[in-house]
Amino acid sequence: MDHSTHDHEGRHHGTATWGTAVKATLHCLTGCAIGEILGMVIGTALEWDNLPTMVLAIGLAFLFGYSFTLFAVLRAGLGLRSAIRIALAADTVSITVMEFVDNAIIALTPGAMDAHLTDGLFWSALLGGFVVAFLVTAPINKWMIGRGKGHAVVHAHH
Repeated sequence: MDHSTHDHEGRHHGTATWGTAVKATLHCLTGCAIGEILGMVIGTALEWDNLPTMVLAIGLAFLFGYSFTLFAVLRAGLGLRSAIRIALAADTVSITVMEFVDNAIIALTPGAMDAHLTDGLFWSALLGGFVVAFLVTAPINKWMIGRGKGHAVVHAHH
């Protein structure tokens, strides 16, 4: 039985599985987590205020998140310009949702913004935020992949 669909422009799309959505979300989460943790560690270690630390962490999360996809499609043989377009199309929504949720969790956890690297609260808020962000982002990725968007664009080039 064919479970595929066609969008309003006649493009053919298959039904996205939870396995595909989870894999895409974990891929995004890996890049986001590396950048976010690196940014939070750098900002906290340098005793920066909360705002510049969060800006650095979010910027690095996007950089690392996009980089993982960019390098994957470059290895598949695409040119740099096409690879950048695909990385932006594949990851922008996923990274944005993940960063919004993760940073909201950190900001709303009492004392987390002022915790130091040696505090358990720093790490539990940061890592707990990633868990919640994953749970929120996976269904969004499933919906997008099922419509030929998000990581579905990457799979066309593997």
